[in-house]
Amino acid sequence: MKHKNLIDLEYMTKEQLEQTIRLAGVIRQRPDVYKHACDGKIMATLFYEPSTRTQMSFQTAMMRLGGKIIGFDNPMNSSVAKGENIKDTITVISGYADIIAMRHPTEGSAKAASYYSSVPLINCGDGGHFHPTQTLTDVVTLSFEKGRLDHLRIGLCGDLLNGRTVHSLINTMCRFEGNSFVLISTKELSVPPYIKEIMEKAGCEYTEIDNLKDAIKDLDVLYMTRIQRERFSSEEEYESQKGVFVLDKEKLSYAKDDLIVLHPLPRVDEIAIEVDDDPRACYFKQAEYGMYGRMALIVLLLRAEDSFSFKTPDPIVSEAHKCSNPKCITNDPQQFYLPRNFYKKSGKVYCDYCDHIAE
Repeated sequence: MKHKNLIDLEYMTKEQLEQTIRLAGVIRQRPDVYKHACDGKIMATLFYEPSTRTQMSFQTAMMRLGGKIIGFDNPMNSSVAKGENIKDTITVISGYADIIAMRHPTEGSAKAASYYSSVPLINCGDGGHFHPTQTLTDVVTLSFEKGRLDHLRIGLCGDLLNGRTVHSLINTMCRFEGNSFVLISTKELSVPPYIKEIMEKAGCEYTEIDNLKDAIKDLDVLYMTRIQRERFSSEEEYESQKGVFVLDKEKLSYAKDDLIVLHPLPRVDEIAIEVDDDPRACYFKQAEYGMYGRMALIVLLLRAEDSFSFKTPDPIVSEAHKCSNPKCITNDPQQFYLPRNFYKKSGKVYCDYCDHIAE
């Protein structure tokens, strides 16, 4: 199946990813050349949960390309408040817009929405699952700042269980030769099994550690993440994990001079303000670079030819299986119409929407 929906960078070929990064660099250097690239085009930004950088980055990217914006940033201001399901919302909006950028708190929602969109749909985050354009932002930043995407020792710190940015970045960087990972988290917030399977299958070395100071010494990249209050079922669970890992000047003093520190933002207390002035702190540059990456992606997706489309395997439809993930879109009674799609890997059956194992 070929389409232009960007659900995860996994289905973007390495060549397509490198093409996007190159174009982002060209746009950064010559923005005037692309200021009319999307004249007459409309983007719908459908944000079912709060966002600052991703939403405004997409809106700014489209406007800098000459396009226009419609959409909502609060579903309670749309027909969602009246009980409208994803199918109906996407079917209608794709008749108004040329491209859709969507964020939703439920895992697998982007894949579900893509079935009903007649225009390219970009996943801007589906719960704790994937966030491909943040990963695009990350790899554009790595390319601009490190000059390469291979042979990097990458530390990822914080909420590695619910952090969709972490999952997407690991998945993508496993495609480049010689990368290794240091996973810095509490046991309760370690990366899920399917992410470990991705690293093992790619032959990427990884180490799990619960001490940031010990881990930082030989890293090329440190990717900090916040402990996400919205992903916890209770305030007590959140409080028990909050503030465990904090990057400050003292810890940074043990790092290499050419380390770069990234963060998808927003931060809470996991990076001390004093770190902002260190030349190794790249998280504000990272936010700007993301705009150029998204501009490049929009241009490529809206081209008339099919050269920039993605091939995905056809799923297995099975009423005999059920996704084991309670946060999956298929377990939302309001989305009862969704086909029961799964895929097989290593002898196991997985949900095609959220990648969790099936029952």
